Amino acid sequence: MQDEASRQRLLWLVAIGFFMQTLDATIVNTALPAMAASLGESPLRMQSVVVAYSLTMAMLIPASGWMADRFGTRRLFVAAIALFTLGSLFCAMSHSLTQLVVSRVLQGVGGALLLPVGRLAVLRAFPREQFLKAMSFVALPGLIGPLIGPTLGGWLVEYTTWHWIFLINLPVGVLGGMATLAWMPEGLRAEYKRFDLSGYALLSFGMVALSLALDGLSELGLRQATVLVLLMFGLASLVAYWLHAVREPEPLFSPRLFAIPSLAIGLLGNLFARIGSSCMPFLIPLLLQVSMGYSPAQAGMMMLPVAAAGMVTKTLATRLITWLGYRKVLVLNTALVGLTMASFAFVTPEQPLWLRLVQLALFGAVNSMQFTAMNTVTLKDLDGPLASSGNSLLSMVQMLAMGMGVAAAGAVLAGYTGYFEAAGAAQTLEAFHATFATMGLMTLASAWIFWQLAPDEKVAAPVGAADLE
Repeated sequence: MQDEASRQRLLWLVAIGFFMQTLDATIVNTALPAMAASLGESPLRMQSVVVAYSLTMAMLIPASGWMADRFGTRRLFVAAIALFTLGSLFCAMSHSLTQLVVSRVLQGVGGALLLPVGRLAVLRAFPREQFLKAMSFVALPGLIGPLIGPTLGGWLVEYTTWHWIFLINLPVGVLGGMATLAWMPEGLRAEYKRFDLSGYALLSFGMVALSLALDGLSELGLRQATVLVLLMFGLASLVAYWLHAVREPEPLFSPRLFAIPSLAIGLLGNLFARIGSSCMPFLIPLLLQVSMGYSPAQAGMMMLPVAAAGMVTKTLATRLITWLGYRKVLVLNTALVGLTMASFAFVTPEQPLWLRLVQLALFGAVNSMQFTAMNTVTLKDLDGPLASSGNSLLSMVQMLAMGMGVAAAGAVLAGYTGYFEAAGAAQTLEAFHATFATMGLMTLASAWIFWQLAPDEKVAAPVGAADLE
């Protein structure tokens, strides 16, 4: 057993890794127009920079536990930091959108392993009765990353160049790697079971095909026939995985998970609700810079009310869910998230600043409530061997939905941009208005999924991934 000082150093190490991961998931959004200008691309077709990172993380999460057992937590954590740092360097050196996307994939490989491997190291180092407190400490920087990410990204773009949003990771990565070698214990390698490679290949291919199909509608310029083929192959691959998992003795994710009603409804609700709401950190900075004349630093500052209101709301979530129950909270709050998103269809440059700040804070509040309620209802009935698998599945769905949401928003925005340009509209503001309304309606529709929860669903105490968002 490690001494107390060693365990505290381990906590700081894992917390910094989690901070790096969450910071890089949000810092890019404000810099997209500057990147587009530098690379000779349209700012409305830069979503693949975000999608590549999120999709790579979704693909790696199912394999992270097996890899940690197979190679050891310290070795894998060092490798994750090295890949993340190297990917950051390649991002900063990119001279084309293709190079940048490939570099983001490499960065995403490292980022995907930082939190699950770090969580496993903490689990093995701390006694069971101290684990929740330890993970709460690790989760705090993960909440701070999205708070400062857009603002820091906008400031760096305006006063230096966009390359520095990646270069700032280099010294942190080098120091983090050295600290990992010095402070993280290797630990005993766990008995690792056979990895379900066939199931992993089917699941990964399905996720990539569906995401490429959505992205292909706008940025990649794929023809409709190609998009249709990708959709069919992606859906067929996911169905094939399900049939495979039924027969496989040790599948990646057991079909028994979906026999738990709260988990099945929670996962589907997470997927469809997040496909809508996760596009907002991508769309809002674009709207402010492309159509409303904001500078990168100003656009980044405008995202502060979203993050600040979200953190405040977390203190109220437990009491509200305890009072009303999951079903009422999720149905009502999902509708509020969708309507708040759609309200951005009425944004104009002439509106007073205070009104825009209130609108952004309201979205941050209801979106944070949504994440907390969705995550806890998904995990609350899991125990025993299904708990770890269910938590990994939820993490994968979250990252997949984030990437698909940005891809879908990019496709919708491209479609409306083409329509309004053909109609003679000189500005992109109308296309943004229509996109916000469409994505808001998509989120609103997902409220029907949460309506399937039992009416008397109550909460005892939110647990698990809710503390990490």
